[in-house]
Amino acid sequence: MGHVRDLPKSTLGIQIDDDFQPKYMVPRDKLKTMKELKELVQGATEVILATDPDREGEAIAWHLVQATQPADGTVRRVVFNEITPNAVRRAMENPREIDMDLVDAQQARRILDRLVGYSISPLLWKKVKSGLSAGRVQSVALRLVVEREREIQEFVSREYWSLDAELEKRVTGKRPSFTASLSRVAGKKADLPDAATTDAIVRGLSGAEYSVADVQVKETQRRPAAPFTTSTLQQEASRKLSLAVRRTMQIAQELYEGVDLGPDGTQGLITYMRTDSTNVAASAQAQAKDAIARFFGGEFVPERPPVYTRRSKGAQEAHEAIRPTDPARHPDTVKQYLSQPQLRLYRLVWQRFIASQMRNAIFDNTGVDIDAGPAGGDKPYRFRATGSVIKFQGFLAVYREGRDDDDEVDEIDRDALPELSPGEILDLIRLVPEQHFTQPPPRFTEATLVKSLEENGIGRPSTYAPTIATLLARNYVTIEQRRLVPTELGFVVNDILVEHFPSIVDIGFTSGMEEQLDEIAAGDRQWAPVIRAFYGPFAESVGKAEQTMERVRVRDEPTDEVCEQCGSPMVIKLGKFGRFIACSAFPACRNAKPLLTRIGVPCPQCREGDIVERRTKKGRVFYGCSRYPECDFSAWSRPISEACPRCGGVMILVGKSLIAAKCQKCDYRMTVAPAQDSERIPA
Repeated sequence: MGHVRDLPKSTLGIQIDDDFQPKYMVPRDKLKTMKELKELVQGATEVILATDPDREGEAIAWHLVQATQPADGTVRRVVFNEITPNAVRRAMENPREIDMDLVDAQQARRILDRLVGYSISPLLWKKVKSGLSAGRVQSVALRLVVEREREIQEFVSREYWSLDAELEKRVTGKRPSFTASLSRVAGKKADLPDAATTDAIVRGLSGAEYSVADVQVKETQRRPAAPFTTSTLQQEASRKLSLAVRRTMQIAQELYEGVDLGPDGTQGLITYMRTDSTNVAASAQAQAKDAIARFFGGEFVPERPPVYTRRSKGAQEAHEAIRPTDPARHPDTVKQYLSQPQLRLYRLVWQRFIASQMRNAIFDNTGVDIDAGPAGGDKPYRFRATGSVIKFQGFLAVYREGRDDDDEVDEIDRDALPELSPGEILDLIRLVPEQHFTQPPPRFTEATLVKSLEENGIGRPSTYAPTIATLLARNYVTIEQRRLVPTELGFVVNDILVEHFPSIVDIGFTSGMEEQLDEIAAGDRQWAPVIRAFYGPFAESVGKAEQTMERVRVRDEPTDEVCEQCGSPMVIKLGKFGRFIACSAFPACRNAKPLLTRIGVPCPQCREGDIVERRTKKGRVFYGCSRYPECDFSAWSRPISEACPRCGGVMILVGKSLIAAKCQKCDYRMTVAPAQDSERIPA
C-alpha cells in the first residue's frame, strides 16, 4: 500500500513557526482502506506491524499506529529481511517497539524534500515553464549530468600514436606469436605525439634484432566482488542485462515479495533489495559453503568465510546485502516458476552471492622486456609484453563482474605469453604503428550515475531509481544509446539552480545533509534543529531569488532533420505537453510532429517496433508502436516487456500508490513495485 499518511499535495503542510511540525493527512485513495483497518484494529487484542525493514518501513508502521489508534500495549513491531517461513517465525519471536529515531530520520528527509521542492519549483514555473521541479537529490544528479556534458563539449582531443611489434619464437613447428608495445626509447618513456616521430622510430628499427632482456613471473590473487547492494545490483543489471534502474528494482521487488514455487509454496527468493550494506548473516554463509561444495567442489570453499566492508559514505552496516534467501536454490531449479526477466535477475543475484563466498582466483602474470636495435650493438628501443594465465579459477568458475567503458584492460583478458628466456632472440613478423586520439569522459549511463551518487554520498538506496525517473519525466535529460544526455531545458534549470541556490546543488553540502540524517537515525541528533539550521539560509536564498531571478527562454534544440514542407531545419521545441519537433521557419511554416520518446519496451503486438510515448491533440499521453501505421498497437497505460504468465496477453501498468501490472486480455494482475517519489510537487 505504500504510505498511508503523507503531507498534503495542495499546501506546504509544514508549520514553520511551530518548529517545522508536519501536518499529515490520509490521501483520498487510502481513506477506504484506513477506515477498514481502523475498525479491525479497534477490536484487536494484538497488532503486528511488519512493514519494510528500513526508514520508510519504520515510518509507515508509525503512521499506521497514528491513523488507527490501537489500544495501549497491543502493538508489536517485527522486522524480517526476507519473506521466508523461518525468517518470519524468527521475527515473530523477537518483536520490538517502533524505532522513533528511524521515524524521525524519515520525517526529516520528507520535510527537507518538501521545503526544497515547494519553495524552488514555483520559481521555476514562473521563470522557465510550468510543471518543472527541483529537489535535494534530483538537482544534484542533474548537475552531475550537465557538468559531464560540458566537459565533453569543451574537451580538446589530442593526437598520439602507439607502436606494437608482433614477434614470434625461433622454434620449429608451430611458432606462437605475441604482441609487445614500445615502452621506452634510449631509457626514457616512449612519447609518440605524431606520425613524423613514429615514422622516425619505425625507420630506426629497420633491420633491428629483438632479444629478451628480462622475464618476470608473479603469482597474484583476485578477490571476488562483494555481494550486491542496491547500487551495485542496479549497475550490474544495467551492464549485463541492459535493464534500466527502475526496471531492475521492479523485478527485484517481485523476487523479494515472493514467487509461487509449486510444491514449496510462495516464498521470497531474495532478501530485501533496498540496502547499502555488504554484510551477510552467518547462517547464510554456512548455507553458501554447503552450496559451493555441492555445485563446484570442496576446493572452491575458502578456509574462512569472507568479510566485506563498505567504502561508500553512510553505509548502514547493520543491514544485510542482497542475496538469495536459500543459496542452495540454484536458478535452474526454479526457472519453470519465473518469468524470463525474473530468472535473469535471480541468476545474477545468485551467481554474485555464491562467487562472493568462494576462494580467490589465482593468476600467473608474466611481464617480458624486449630490447631492439642493431645486432651486437646497443639496443635503444625497449618493448614490453604482458600475459596472464589462470592457475585456479576460484570464484571465476561462477561469476565475473561487468566493466564500464572507461575501465582499464582486465588481466583476465590478456593472452598467455609463450615460454621465453632472457637472451633469447625473437623474429619480427611486423611493426604496427597506430594513430589514436584522446577521448572525452563518457556520458553517464543510469548505472554509472547511480555509482557516482553513491560514491559522493548523495541519496540512499531507495532514492536512486525515482531520482533518475524524475529527471526523465521532467524532460531534463533524455536517453540516447543508453546514455543520459541533458536537454536544453536541463541546462537552463541547472544553471538557474547553481546561480541562485548553490548550496542545494553542492555535492559536499548534500552529502553532509545525508550524514546528518544518518545521525538522526542513529539517535545522535534531533531532527528539528537540523531542519532549523538548514531553513534559515535556505529561506534567505529563496527570498533573494524571487527578487533577482530573471525569466529565461529555453532555446530550441537543433536536429539533423529537414522540414519536408519547406526545406528549413527542424528543431526540438518545448511545449505545454513536453518536447516536440517543429520547423524552425515557424510561423511561416507550421509543420510539427511529436518527438517519440522510447520507453525501452519492445512492442508486445508485432515484436519488431519499440513502444513510444505519444500524445493526443488535447495532450493526453498514450503508448503506441514506433512502426505505426504498420503496427496499430496502442494503450492508455504504459505496457511492460513481459507477457501475461497466464494467457500471454499484454501487461500494462495500473494503480497509483502501488504500481501493478494487469493483463489487457484476461485481467491477470501482479505487483511490479511500490511507488517511491519523495520529491513530488503540487499539481
